[in-house]
Amino acid sequence: MIFILVGYMASGKSTLGRVLAEKLIYNFLDLDDYIESQEQMSISEIFKTKGEIYFRKAETKYLKELLEGKTNLILSLGGGTPCYGNNMQLILDATNAKSLYLKASIPTLVNRLKNEKGKRPLVAHIKTDEELSEFIGKHLFERSPFYSQANIVLPTDNKTTSEIIDELLSKLF
Repeated sequence: MIFILVGYMASGKSTLGRVLAEKLIYNFLDLDDYIESQEQMSISEIFKTKGEIYFRKAETKYLKELLEGKTNLILSLGGGTPCYGNNMQLILDATNAKSLYLKASIPTLVNRLKNEKGKRPLVAHIKTDEELSEFIGKHLFERSPFYSQANIVLPTDNKTTSEIIDELLSKLF
């Protein structure tokens, strides 16, 4: 089985994915890390040298590859992955996969992102919390229809990592 974590940046996909993998004795893989290792360059280098269209095609190719080949895997997707091409449909059609949407509110996401903007190229240019809130709100409005198609939607606001993991495990098994 492959459990696929979807959600906005800073929703906890990598953090929760690693903990969940440890609990289930599964492998953990971040799709962006996988793409970087396959392409032998960073995501930002891919965007700079080959462009977003190339990246999105590569993203779909590697997502398909992982869905067809891996089991006992927790796969964390980039925030935009489910929203491009037919990626969400690929996930939903995979017989060996279950998707989990880690749903965090705009205030929660602003709180998490405001201190790590330097590590997040998409929001690095944003100056104020208010602008960040507007940016996230616009993105979530566009992306929520994709995220919400996940097999399991799990609100994460005001919950500890262990509370979220316990809730996830109870919904998975």
